Amino acid sequence: MSLDHNTVKRIARLARLKLPEERIKPTQEDLNHILHFIDQLNEVETSGVEPMAGVNITSMPMRKDVVTAENMVDKILKNAPDIACNMFVVPKVVE
Repeated sequence: MSLDHNTVKRIARLARLKLPEERIKPTQEDLNHILHFIDQLNEVETSGVEPMAGVNITSMPMRKDVVTAENMVDKILKNAPDIACNMFVVPKVVE
């Protein structure tokens, strides 16, 4: 499949792209290269291949759910501009 000049202009309009006249020819070549690559991919035999959500299928190893940090409330609250009842005070956003 190959795209002509008018088809590239139509694609640009549908994509809401302001494509100057001097960029139509290079864009046409780029799109034709992409379509050629897709045609090459369609020639690959994939009948025995399971669909995948991604290329990295390995699962992450599970770790025990334990607390690894010490109680750092005082250290964390030192960064707060305003504190009340040992918690951050934030501006009211709902009236």
